[in-house]
Amino acid sequence: MQIDMERCVGCGRCHPYCPDQAIYFEDGVSKIDEDLCFECGTCLRSEICPVEAIYEVDNVFTYPRSVRKFFSDPTTTHKETNMPGRGTEEVKTNDVTNRFIKGEVGVALEVGRPTVGTRLYEVEKITMRLAKAGFNNFEELNPVSGLMADPLTGEFKKEVLNERILSAIVEFICSENELERCLNVVHKLSKQIDTVFTMSLITCYDPGMKIRIQDTINKSKFTPRHNAKINIGIGRRL
Repeated sequence: MQIDMERCVGCGRCHPYCPDQAIYFEDGVSKIDEDLCFECGTCLRSEICPVEAIYEVDNVFTYPRSVRKFFSDPTTTHKETNMPGRGTEEVKTNDVTNRFIKGEVGVALEVGRPTVGTRLYEVEKITMRLAKAGFNNFEELNPVSGLMADPLTGEFKKEVLNERILSAIVEFICSENELERCLNVVHKLSKQIDTVFTMSLITCYDPGMKIRIQDTINKSKFTPRHNAKINIGIGRRL
């Protein structure tokens, strides 16, 4: 994103709309720090500028700058991977896809949200640490996987590492037997990255709505919050 210096009147109305405080005053007008900018387009979509000085330049769709756009603007589709959104359907379609079956746990680490953001080299720290511990069953349909040079090691393509994004989701599957070790790995790496993330664990219920992994979670260093997205009677398992 950029601001037309000839049009800007220095009102500052756009500043609060930037999630990364990348808009600042200089010589009485507003400017955008392009290194900090997520290319999320929030300032432009807000239509808050009274003189329409904010505009989007063509380079936001040029790789690797385009990575910022596709991981930060929810209205776009990843042109590098042809995948919309930050992740996959995860649990929301599990009743028909069986993506996560009994004995498996889906793990989703959403990095940078809410509105803290991150550099992709911080996301790579997570994927490489997970892969080193043997948790490299990354979801192929996730846009993050499309950034990897080597999914076996979790290493990203070098040209994208310094790009700033608003949010990314690392998705992978581990066995229920390995969940305790996985949670220990995630807890340790949470102290080693310079951003925030939330963790979701996706699992099938046992009869009586018993959560299969509850005992393992209780022994971990995390405090669980039970949430569910349940579709009843919508489809049949494939």
